[in-house]
Formats: sequence, C-alpha cells, structure tokens
Amino acid sequence: MKNDPCSAVARIGRAADGGKQAITPPQNPFARTCGKDIIFGFAPDSAMSDTPQPLYLQVKHYLLAQIQSGAWRVHERLPSEHALTAQFGVSRMTVNRAVRELADEGRLVRLQGVGTFVAPPKAQSALFEVRGIAEEIARRGGTHSCRVLLLARAEADAPTALALNLPQGAAVFRSIIAHSENGVPIQYEDRWVNPAAAPDYLAQDFTRTTPHDYLSAAAPFSEGEHIVEAALPPKAVAAALAMARGEPCLVVERRTWSGSVAVTRVRLWFAAGRYRLQGRFAA
Repeated sequence: MKNDPCSAVARIGRAADGGKQAITPPQNPFARTCGKDIIFGFAPDSAMSDTPQPLYLQVKHYLLAQIQSGAWRVHERLPSEHALTAQFGVSRMTVNRAVRELADEGRLVRLQGVGTFVAPPKAQSALFEVRGIAEEIARRGGTHSCRVLLLARAEADAPTALALNLPQGAAVFRSIIAHSENGVPIQYEDRWVNPAAAPDYLAQDFTRTTPHDYLSAAAPFSEGEHIVEAALPPKAVAAALAMARGEPCLVVERRTWSGSVAVTRVRLWFAAGRYRLQGRFAA
C-alpha cells in the first residue's frame, strides 16, 4: 500500500516535523490523484470510488467544511468568485454553482453588489403570535436596525379599503420600513394604518420604535389574521433586501383589530433563503 498512488490522498503536502507528519496546504487546493480531482483537506467518500464527484460538488463541500469548522464565521464575507476560481483552478461557472447551492440551502447569503457572506442560523418568525421584528431579533441575541423609506398620508386602494373597512380613496397612513438584523436586511414592511385607530402615527420616529410596538400601545390588538404566500418581489423590495434577481420571498399579509376597529393592514416581505416561519397549535 505504500506505493499505492491512491494513498497520496492522505499525503498531499505532508512535511516531516519532529518525527510527526503535518499536513500543509498546497498552493492549489486541488490535487490530481488516481485520475480524480480532490480538494486538499477534504476527500469526500466518492473520491476513492470509481465515480468521482463533479468539481462543483467538491468546491461546495470544501466551502461547507470551512463554514462548519468555524474557519469562516457567521457574517464573514467570502472571497470573491473570481478569487475562488483562481484559488481552485476551476471555471467561474463551477464556483458559482457551488456558491448558489449553498445560498439556496441557507448556508450563505448573497447580497447583490456587496458580496457573499456566511449566513447565521435561519431567522425564525412566529406565525400564530403577533410579535414585532425588533422583539424577534432581540430574542435571537441580534441587533435590530431599520431604514424608514416612506411615512406619509395616502389614499386607500381597494385591498386596503376592504381590509380596514373604509371607503376606497379614504385617507390612511402608510409606512414602508426595511428592517435589518446585525446589518443584514431581512424584512420589508409595507403598512397601512387606520387614522381613527392611531391618529398620531405619522408623528412617530420609527428609527427609535417600531410600528408594531407603537400600535400595540396606541390600539392594543384583540384579533389578528395571517395570510402566507410565496412570491417574487417587486424591484423596490428586492433592492431594499439586497436580493438577487429571481430570488423568492415569503410574504405575510396581516390584519389586526382593536375591539371592532380594524387597525392596520401590513405586508411583510422576507427573503426566503434567510427566514422561516414557525407555528404551534393544539387540536
């Protein structure tokens, strides 16, 4: 077995060190061994079989190993695809597929125009409880921040008028806020408010409190309704959440009442790869 070329898998880059064998990374993390490409420091089971894994899958496994080992920490930016292509000596298409699959699986976050980052464990939102985004983030130990994109009077369109039991064209308050967790955008909140329920809504500083927290005090919720759907985001939503073209969203449409008064209608857009919803119920 000493001269078996397949044993080179375990010997790549070894150097004598005080009588012990130490593995040192080669310049190129790929090595041609037994007619197969294997990534240095990570040999998948099939590397020793008659059916080698595709290169993109080997790159994917290597990147995943870096994440799982803690070599790349949560929120750390990965090298660019160009840099990874040069490092591995493979095509950019190969690297792109590996990165894309890890993003689809929630292990990486791709922010258009910014870069690719190690994803935190998927954020989780309560489906059957009415909680504010700031509270959810705090429960996970994160830091909430937001950008107020719109805070103004508006006319109720047909869906809003129906939701708030108002005539179409009636005056309502509207706010659009992009919420982030540890600097990563996770929620686009598009909200309409019944002025009769919260007349001072437009006077609030929603960088210091959230619409949810303010409305919970001004018009305490007695009843709520959720509708959940999957959708492709409009351009404004995709831009605010730094989403790639074609990336889907989870959309929660919520209505709440205070007594007999319909208080608010809100559409909450979540980048599907960064969020999940959980609910618990009893028969």
